[in-house]
Amino acid sequence: MEELRGKVVTNDELQQFRQKLAQYEEHQLNIFYEYFWEDLIYILETLDSLSILRELSFRHCNSVEHYVSIRKQRGASAFARMLLEDIRASGRDTTLGLWESLFALQNDHPHPNLLGILDELTQTGDFLEQNVILDIIGPDLSHDLKACRLQHKQTLLEKTQNLVEHRAPGLTTESLSFHISERYLDLIVVSSQHFRSRPQHELIATGGIHEHYLQRAQSNLERISPNRLFRWCHRKRRVPQTVLVSGVPGVGKTTLMQKFVYDWANGKLYQRFAFVFFFKFRDLNNDELSLAQMIIDEYPYLHNQLDIIFQNPAQLLFIFDGLDESKYQIDLKQMELCTNPCSMQTVGVIVSSLVRQTLLNGCSVLITSRPTRLATVETSIFHRVSEIMGFFPKEREKYFLHFFRDYTMAEKAFHYVRENGMLYTFCYIPSYCWIICTVLSMCFRDQKINSASTIEFFPKTVTQLFASFLSNILANHSQQRCIDKNFLISIGRMAENGVNSHTLSFTKDDLEAFSVDTSSHLVTSFVMESGKPPHVSYSFLHLTIQEFMAALVHYLDYSPERLQKALEEAKSYKDGRGEIFLRFISGLSDSSTRSLLKPYIGDLSAEASKHVISFLQMSIPTRRTQNTDIRKVLNEFARLTESRNKALVFSSIGSNKHFDFSEFYLAPLDCTVLAFILESCRQTEVLNLGACFIQTEGLERLVPTLHTVTDVRFTKNNLRNEDVQQIYSLLSHPYCRIQKLSLRNNGLTEESCANLATAINENKSLRELDLSKNKLAGDDFCQLLAVLSVPTCRIERLGLQEIKLTPEYAKSLLSLSVNTNLTHLNISSNFFGDAGYPHIKELILSHPSLKEIRVELNDFSEETEEDLKQLQTRRPDVVIS
Repeated sequence: MEELRGKVVTNDELQQFRQKLAQYEEHQLNIFYEYFWEDLIYILETLDSLSILRELSFRHCNSVEHYVSIRKQRGASAFARMLLEDIRASGRDTTLGLWESLFALQNDHPHPNLLGILDELTQTGDFLEQNVILDIIGPDLSHDLKACRLQHKQTLLEKTQNLVEHRAPGLTTESLSFHISERYLDLIVVSSQHFRSRPQHELIATGGIHEHYLQRAQSNLERISPNRLFRWCHRKRRVPQTVLVSGVPGVGKTTLMQKFVYDWANGKLYQRFAFVFFFKFRDLNNDELSLAQMIIDEYPYLHNQLDIIFQNPAQLLFIFDGLDESKYQIDLKQMELCTNPCSMQTVGVIVSSLVRQTLLNGCSVLITSRPTRLATVETSIFHRVSEIMGFFPKEREKYFLHFFRDYTMAEKAFHYVRENGMLYTFCYIPSYCWIICTVLSMCFRDQKINSASTIEFFPKTVTQLFASFLSNILANHSQQRCIDKNFLISIGRMAENGVNSHTLSFTKDDLEAFSVDTSSHLVTSFVMESGKPPHVSYSFLHLTIQEFMAALVHYLDYSPERLQKALEEAKSYKDGRGEIFLRFISGLSDSSTRSLLKPYIGDLSAEASKHVISFLQMSIPTRRTQNTDIRKVLNEFARLTESRNKALVFSSIGSNKHFDFSEFYLAPLDCTVLAFILESCRQTEVLNLGACFIQTEGLERLVPTLHTVTDVRFTKNNLRNEDVQQIYSLLSHPYCRIQKLSLRNNGLTEESCANLATAINENKSLRELDLSKNKLAGDDFCQLLAVLSVPTCRIERLGLQEIKLTPEYAKSLLSLSVNTNLTHLNISSNFFGDAGYPHIKELILSHPSLKEIRVELNDFSEETEEDLKQLQTRRPDVVIS
């Protein structure tokens, strides 16, 4: 993207920047430093540490070696914080040196957060101090308005200061409430320039790119912390007034808004806004009303001051949460707009008019929505568009600790989920964490009650997780009275209709249309009410619960025609809305999964199970072509994984000995799915995972089953030194079948050599190893070479192309002559030069079994190149190239 390429900073521009900063007094520089503190930490964590340290050293600010050591020993976060603290303590000149260094780094490191703060500093620097102060103390108001704002803040504090953690029936009779400052966990919010019509279910799509965002895309990823939502936007070259925040259901949009409002009401955030008005779309169900009435309905005490409040629109912020939950179809580009806050309009017209600035021109607006709702919304009218990606890995673990409030139990639960890729992948979603923790807490409770219970009965698939969740609800209610199966069928039919029509919010009429009895004791276990009579709406506790009930209904009330239609429709949706439904319906085909519900609702339809298995069998691609849609293949594999039907996989896919996923991004969940398929197929000949962007978590998921494959290709996956421990586990497996392994073009360095050496030494099957295009040169490389040189080493083909070998390594290579199994060696594209050539020549002449050696592009002189040609006549049995 053009705006992320940065610019070529000239010496003149650097001089101008230096002069501009030099004009500020020390207290102003301190204000700027504090203002940008969190941004600076994130930037220093993300950028190459040596680059920033060299720039600082060049300006005599800091020593390189000291901080390199800190980063290596204590991590990026500790390095960033310590460096910034030391710079602040060193005074004005060092602080100026940091800013100059960052300005110079634009050329080679155009990180969007870096570009953003430099842009904000240069574009708004003259006004930045007063803007910072305005956000701290707020605008000057009349005595009456100050009293009114104080009452408004107190009201919002009371509404937002507690986070309610719902407890499923069976755990406790009441929900638990905690102060928001104690339990709120940071969410990842990133810039997002457009909302595509996603070909995948949004939950799966976001989960898939989550690790990608965390580990690889940081060079192009702009982090947006809550205090930056209404700060200078580098992309739009302005301070935004209209902001859109997107996120999948349950990812924390409402909680983020609650924390935002709490921080404003508490005086910690954006005091430039004299008044913040917080609404939920699901509660705005009036056919027509005015903006003034909308505010008075929610905040009646503002009635007498509303006209005065409207006189300063720039001091107002309107927050509308859950665009996707609105009863009405809101078109933000509609032509009908209003200008009068007292005129009667639809909610859509009012919101559109605020966003388009015809109503209260100068006000600020913040809207949240699901991504799928935004695929049809023109988002260009917003000044900032961002997306909540959910929890960082550390926040996931913290959530478990908060939930269980017992370190041992929390650690046990998190370890179980961390080892289960199917469950862990979705833990970026807070509400999903809640469901997982709820189910595991039940399992722990059952273990105490029944000592024979083991971890084997813990959920292993997403379907089992939700079946366990539902069984707990039903167990609680079955103690009081019998379970009404008809109620479950009715609510399941409504759920399915909602999945098909993208409906999250249901009316009283919807419930009546599907014969859902609102007086049933089960209602509150599935849906929650919103709004005030007569405008009450209902929604499932989570979208995934809605999708599970939509699948379950076909096992509760089996109809061959209805089931077939549902399967075909779900598979046909281009936006992937039916994918989780299909995975659940596949998962319920497993008898052990269905048995979790049997004690409460009896036997689920075995005929439905057979029908689904037949559907799965017909759906499995038997032949791969060049035009095969890999995403569709992986979706089929995921359904098979949920079904846990290894016999079906083996009979349908087992004959396919060659899997090629090269150049297709494999998320950790895909790797979990692929591991089940490999385990079921038992003996795969070739698995090509080249350029699949497999990272640490994905590798962990795959390794337990990779030993069954003969040829494994990990080319170009950016694997790192810490990942070699997984490679060791793979190669040292007692039943390892791997004969060919490619680790070509990854991020391995000499630090990986010791682990590689141990792995190769313990392995009995490996015949071909390609380590080319890694930076292996270093002292530890000799350990690896020693193992490759022993007579018992079985490796026949060895790739050491472009691994940064210099002349002094040439002599060490002579030891390879001892390995009489070695027939093909590639040491091209290194730096041996003429100085290293005599040893390479000796290796060629002395190696007893060598059939081919590649030595081109090694900085040889013409004379040496000529000698190589002559060498061919002395060893005609060896191909030299």
